[in-house]
Amino acid sequence: MGPTALERFNSADAADAERLLRTCVDVPRWAAELAAARPFADVDAAVEAASAAARPWTDAELDQALGRHPRIGERPPGDDAEARLSRQEQAAVDPADDDVRRRFAEGNRAYEERFGRVFLIRAAGRTAEELLGALEERLTHDPADERAIVADELLDIALLRLRGALSSGALSSGALSSGGAGA
Repeated sequence: MGPTALERFNSADAADAERLLRTCVDVPRWAAELAAARPFADVDAAVEAASAAARPWTDAELDQALGRHPRIGERPPGDDAEARLSRQEQAAVDPADDDVRRRFAEGNRAYEERFGRVFLIRAAGRTAEELLGALEERLTHDPADERAIVADELLDIALLRLRGALSSGALSSGALSSGGAGA
């Protein structure tokens, strides 16, 4: 049996580790801090360090990370790890449901007009109706409160992805090999 995903991450060179981390969330400072903090004793320790490094995300970091996230209800094209993860995370949103697709399009448009950024929410484990309800409710927030929620949602997504990558190696196929070389 070969090395675990965590062992491959711990022994990877910094560039490969950062590439994996930026698949979780595209924030270079965060990825560099975590790569430099290795090795981690276990996945929980890595997730705890990732959470600490994210507090707080700067406005520029939020903007950069949000630029890589598709609108909720839209399927990102491509076969890279981020696109695959987004499709998996939004699995409860049926792209064939015209009413749901319309409601997401209208809600996304209203959100972007109000806040100037894409609506971000951890979609994994939530139904389309839950996501739509959250979108509608968050349209009532003031910008400062909504920014804090976006930062928390971004962190939830990043930690979920990191835990998955280090537990199962789901992300590491392209970013880390068992020998530590990048793809």
